[in-house]
Amino acid sequence: MVNSEPVPTSGNRRTAIGVLLALALAMAVVLTLGAADTLKLVNDPMTGRPVALIEGIPGPETGPVCPLDERYVNEAPEGLRADVLTAWNELVAKAGSQGVEMCVNDGKRSVAQQEREFAAAVEAHGTEELAARYVLPPDESMHVKGTAVDVQPLASAAWVEENGGALGWCRRYENEPWHFEFDQSYLTAGCPALLPSATGY
Repeated sequence: MVNSEPVPTSGNRRTAIGVLLALALAMAVVLTLGAADTLKLVNDPMTGRPVALIEGIPGPETGPVCPLDERYVNEAPEGLRADVLTAWNELVAKAGSQGVEMCVNDGKRSVAQQEREFAAAVEAHGTEELAARYVLPPDESMHVKGTAVDVQPLASAAWVEENGGALGWCRRYENEPWHFEFDQSYLTAGCPALLPSATGY
């Protein structure tokens, strides 16, 4: 009787070893990034697919001068979560239909960008507790999660506060009239009550 099993060749062995080495290298990279807290695997709430999201991905450092008020910039809304970007574009379109323009003075930030913002706030305010009323640590910031934008000028922010809830955008803090967060639940439940500040008091 003739054995019909294929005889392994050295080429097949080399291919298999190459594939195993590539997989081992990929796992080492993922574990290293995870240990360094620069890669976070999370569940994409829109599609259910696991994705390497967003907390390590930087947003723009700055943008061109806001044409409405030169004290601010107008960042591109890059790095926002996909559903948030769609909701932002809908908000801008609705505002435009009513003759309202707005600038993104700050949008997406990475963990590293938020750490720098928080350190600057600590230097300005003296303590981490006081700084956190204006800039949250990276693990608490919706800017890092890609679901928040700071809208300027304040007249435009006031329009968003009045009209944005219907599109899922809500102001969250009494001391930050420019800061808005998107959440799908706001479309049906409405905007939650304002907190005094990011620390909640």
